[in-house]
Amino acid sequence: MSLPANFDGMRLPVIGAPLFIVSNPDLVIAQCKAGVVGSFPALNARPEHVLHEWLDKITTELAEHNAKNPQSPAAPFSVNQIVHKSNDRLQHDVEACVKYKVPIVITSLGARVDVNDAIHSYGGIVMHDVINTFFAKKALEKGADGLIAVCAGAGGHAGQLSPFAFVQEIRKFFDGPLALSGSIATGGAVAAAQAMGADFGYIGSAFIACEEANASDNYKDAIAEYGAEDIVYTNLFTGVHGNYLKPSIEAAGLDPDNLPESDPSKMNFGSGGNTSAKAWKDIWGCGQGIGAINARLSVAEYVDVLAQQYNAAIDKLRVAS
Repeated sequence: MSLPANFDGMRLPVIGAPLFIVSNPDLVIAQCKAGVVGSFPALNARPEHVLHEWLDKITTELAEHNAKNPQSPAAPFSVNQIVHKSNDRLQHDVEACVKYKVPIVITSLGARVDVNDAIHSYGGIVMHDVINTFFAKKALEKGADGLIAVCAGAGGHAGQLSPFAFVQEIRKFFDGPLALSGSIATGGAVAAAQAMGADFGYIGSAFIACEEANASDNYKDAIAEYGAEDIVYTNLFTGVHGNYLKPSIEAAGLDPDNLPESDPSKMNFGSGGNTSAKAWKDIWGCGQGIGAINARLSVAEYVDVLAQQYNAAIDKLRVAS
């Protein structure tokens, strides 16, 4: 299946994951200009009227870039919507996406026909986060156009399935746009995702260390310093299991090796956490792939590295075959 025109302009088959608090217009614009899909959670724009300001800035600057660079246009951008009953901004934020004709909307923690219909009304497409085949099929039944397979090792809210298992099971019943999330931080990993059957690599944690990201210097330094052994999987902070950097948990006065279980029925995303240590401000979401990140770069520099690694991996596979 060929990909929808909504993905035109991509230099690399990479979608930058929406990062709570961290993703902002500067990061998104830099990602798109570098040739990968940039995204941000709608809830990052606070109060709600700021979302219109962000969308105006992003659409204006990308349009100006495209007018000046017709031979190398920017990749499209995406807005992430938390489709959960705790999100009392959902209707407002979806209406903003419709107004600005956001080309790709990423939905998480629920799937709703009315949200999908609203995005489809102007030609937008919906990619839905899933952690197993049950939720994948439900999302497609409700009108999602594509899926994001969130596998073991992904930063933030993550599943537990191996990408090898999950991708092959999804491809048994779905041949549309598929992104793979889980420890992807290099161009070689992006090539591997495609070799397994995905269309895109979904990269989040690595972008936190980039200059344009809205993250503290300590957070950025931690991305470059730590590795997979420093990641903790817990549902304490939002009610949904996710991966977090151990040093940030320790800095909040908690024992990362003895965290209590949270009640999933008390999921809380509007305030960013269920404890006095708030996810994702005090407790840093992070995936297991950060061992590949050893320096803080600009988005353009990092995407250049990804491109070199990706092309080298593709060349190596061709020679091997």
